[in-house]
Amino acid sequence: MMEPQVDLTIAVHDVSRPIARAVASVLDHTDASIRVTIAVHEIDPASIAAQLERHMSDPRMRFIGVTDGLRSPAGPFNAGLDTAAGEFVSVMGSDDTLEPHAIDSWLRCARTTGADVVITRLRHAGGAAVPTPPTRPFRTRRLDGVRDRLSYRSAPLGLVARARFPGLRFTVGVPTGEDIAVVTRLWFSGAGIAYDRRGPAYLIHDDGGPRTTFTPRPLTEEFGWMYALTADKAFAELPRAARTAAAVKFLRIHLFGAIFYRDDPALWSASERASLAAAAQLLVDMGEGIHEVLARRDRDLLDAALDPRCPAQELIAAAHARRRFLSAGALLPRRLSRAAHREAPLRMAAASAMQLR
Repeated sequence: MMEPQVDLTIAVHDVSRPIARAVASVLDHTDASIRVTIAVHEIDPASIAAQLERHMSDPRMRFIGVTDGLRSPAGPFNAGLDTAAGEFVSVMGSDDTLEPHAIDSWLRCARTTGADVVITRLRHAGGAAVPTPPTRPFRTRRLDGVRDRLSYRSAPLGLVARARFPGLRFTVGVPTGEDIAVVTRLWFSGAGIAYDRRGPAYLIHDDGGPRTTFTPRPLTEEFGWMYALTADKAFAELPRAARTAAAVKFLRIHLFGAIFYRDDPALWSASERASLAAAAQLLVDMGEGIHEVLARRDRDLLDAALDPRCPAQELIAAAHARRRFLSAGALLPRRLSRAAHREAPLRMAAASAMQLR
């Protein structure tokens, strides 16, 4: 086929994944010139081809096999990017689907705005919208990584101009977080970024089995992406505002999330507490004071994470307490003078609510 407008890669690593549903949502409902690359990771491609019989004769679909010995989607996604030749590239999980004509809408958005990156709207397949990133209200073009809090979108879902980002690849060698360096580069690149805020959504499904992101693993592994990213010279050379915007997101989402999903005190060995404290201190240092805008309950949890002597039960209790989102402790920082900061909880909550309208 001629080179497509969009090269979309779907990575699949398990024969039980609903790959036929994902492929059908794209090929059956896209008018634009596309190519769907099924990157089959560490399994027999024939086992996946058997599920795609209805589309096997479609010239817009192709298979590549990826064998790298790693339990990470970075390899198959990078293989798809390596073979892409379209104007834009895109990635998609094998569990997920696109609403009809989502790609057509992304392309219209790119053409209208002249953007190099188009962010798609996200929705859970059950119906609930995903309010990230919490951008400035109604903003659809010329998004800014700091002012529009783009770090809260952790995956490059939508379109990326291949000519503008020819070497964009996922981080290899980390079991999770392989896409965070990718989006960090995108959001703070200075490229034109648009948000297809009202277009058809990317649908996140939860019926495809456990996602590797939620599999507990040693914290040194879980935060491997963070150590690799912060050691990168390109990240160190970002403006302070960009690094602090990334740091506060890493604290709220990744560090606090890692604690919340380890709610068994037995998981918190002395070595794990030391790893947690080291990661927390790295983010505090990187943020250069940005942790001061955190809600009171977030600060309580951060204090517990920084102190390996804090009992595991107290650490876990603090992680659960911070998720009572409508309390004063979840909406106000310790110093009220920081309550108006862009990343402070009240402004974040308001911005997130606006994404649902």
